[in-house]
Formats: sequence, structure tokens, C-alpha cells
Amino acid sequence: MPRWFNVAGPCNPDIHYMLSPLTRIPAVWPLIEQQGYFVIHAPRQTGKTTAMIALARALTAAGRFAAVLLSAEVGAAFNNDPGAAELAILNSWQRAAAFFLPAELRPPPWPSAEPGTRLAAALDAWAQASPRPLVIFIDEIDALQNEALVAVLRQLREGYFRRPEFFPWSLALIGLRDVRDYKVASGGSERLHTASPFNIKTRSLSLTDFTAKDVAALYQQHTDDTGQVFTPEATALAFELTQGQPWLVNALAKVAVEELAPEPTHPITADHIEQAKEILIQRQETHLDSLAERLREPRVRQIIEPMLAGQSLGDVSSDDRRFVIDLGLVRRDPERGLVIANPIYQEIIPRVLAGGAADSLPFLRPTWLTGANLIRRAW
Repeated sequence: MPRWFNVAGPCNPDIHYMLSPLTRIPAVWPLIEQQGYFVIHAPRQTGKTTAMIALARALTAAGRFAAVLLSAEVGAAFNNDPGAAELAILNSWQRAAAFFLPAELRPPPWPSAEPGTRLAAALDAWAQASPRPLVIFIDEIDALQNEALVAVLRQLREGYFRRPEFFPWSLALIGLRDVRDYKVASGGSERLHTASPFNIKTRSLSLTDFTAKDVAALYQQHTDDTGQVFTPEATALAFELTQGQPWLVNALAKVAVEELAPEPTHPITADHIEQAKEILIQRQETHLDSLAERLREPRVRQIIEPMLAGQSLGDVSSDDRRFVIDLGLVRRDPERGLVIANPIYQEIIPRVLAGGAADSLPFLRPTWLTGANLIRRAW
């Protein structure tokens, strides 16, 4: 079966061109060995889920741990009803465990427990029944908000002191934000502002973007499979435009090879990559649409708008600056400080921010062009 460049969901090495995801998270291994509870946060569509699936499979295959990626996303429909959120999450976890794990490592039936304690009770029972220590990765944790989020975090913290016999050996929260930026509407704030109630974390980690060599290696896989060559100039331009942002790297190549030069005998040139960039910007694909959504947040705009105007950021907290970096909108340049993350974002962001103003302009009707004026002008 031919492979292709993936721009939607986790990568599968059988059908997608992909680099080894484990090389992007080397710092995770010692944390797991040390029974660590930690956080991995990175912008959307940078490969978090792909990396954690691969890591869980590698850990399980090695025979020492029972490791699995689970998700909290389904609980987001019940953010103000922790009990209902717990039930939805636990149903999802049963299905994920059945898919990823062999029968002997799957959890037992979840025990009966009171709302607000169901996740802790379930992990307790699973850890005791498992023939191997449990390593649990909880994806999409920051899809939860408010009461549901706090209930989940408090249960994980409460169970932490019973590990590893009665709770997971190691556990990671995977999401877009670091813990202090999880959304909780309380006390006039929309954020936790602190690692509590998950102050048991050992570290917060993030995934690295692709290097120029990574981009070349990824594109070479397509050449090896099809014979279609990416010229060195095309590969260099792709890295320059994306700065290694994984979704953008894949999206440029996908448009180039599937739409602009579908015949394998046609090499992919820098012109193809430039055209692909324009197509992506015009289409506002899913990734770029989610980027626009982030720009509507006041704490993001207060940083992005002065940067685009060449102004000083003023009194912006370090938390807010770090938050915008974590979202992947900006990066730290050794010489220039904060800069827009890559040239493609640099083109998209001003268009998004100016879109509302442009759409608010009234339609200018030339009232002086009446029928009578037209007749007089004709004479």
C-alpha cells in the first residue's frame, strides 16, 4: 500500500511517511524509570499523540510495563458535572485498553465508587490486578475544564502516594497547555496559575520541532517509495517557511505531491513549495483554523499585536509570554527575542487579526451616481 503525508490525526508507519517519534521525547525515559508523574505539552498537531502511542507500545513490548495512551476528551461534554465526566472517561478508557493492550494487561471491570472518586478507584483496581506496573498517559487532559478538571487532578494527586502497587507506576498528562494554564473558572480567574492540584509533577516537557535534517529525511521517504525527488532548494524552502512545525512540513509536501506535481517523474521544486504555501493559507485548513481561534484569546492578542506593530510588549507577565510560546505561535530567537514562530504564521496572523476590521467596513455606495446625475453627465 502506498504511503502518504499525514495532516490529520496520529501517524501510522504502515500508511504514513513519518520519523521515529521516540527521538523527540528522550527525556521521558528516566522520568518513567523514577516513577515520575509529569506533563507533556505542545501545540496542536505537533505529534504528541503519535509519540505517546509509540512510547506506550515500546514500553509494553519490552515486557516490563503495561503502558497505554488514554484520553480525557470525552469528559469535556460534562465540565460542570464531574460524576458524568468520570463515567464518560472510564467508558473511553475501557475501549482504549481493549484496543491497545493484550487481554492479560487490560483493566478489570471498574469498581463501584462515589462520584468524585471513580477514576482513582478504577486506577487502584487496575494497578492491583495488573501483572506489570502500570504506565498511563492521559491525552487531551486540557479539554477538561472547571469542576471536572479539578476532580480528575485531585484524584490523581490523592492516588500518587499509593503507587506503584495501588496506583500507576508512572503517569503523564498530555495536552496543549502546561498545568498552570488549564482552564478553571473560579475566583474571577480562568486559569489555575499554579501546578496545584497536580503539584506532584516531576517535570513539564515539550516536543521539539523538526530540524532541517528531519525535513530532508521525511521527504526522502517519499522519494524512496515513489522515485519523486524533492530538490535541495525545495527541502530548504520547506524548512525555512515552517521552521520545522510538523503539520506544516507535512501539509506543504502533501499539496505539492498530490496536487501540484502528481506525476512521480516530476521533481518537487521550490516553486511547488511556494505555491503549496499559498494554497494552504487560502484554504485555512484545520490546523490554521485552530491557530486563528487561539488569536482570539486576550492574553494572546496582548502579545501578538504589539509584536506585529513593532512595539514593546510592555507589562506582560512571564506566564503569558510562556503560554504563547507553548501554543507554538511565537519562539525565542537568540538575537531578537520573541518572534512569530515561522514565516507562514507571519502571513496568516495579520490576516486573521485584521479580518474583523475589514469585514466591519461598510459597503460604500456612491450616492452621487443617481439616475438624474447620470443623465446630466451624458448631456
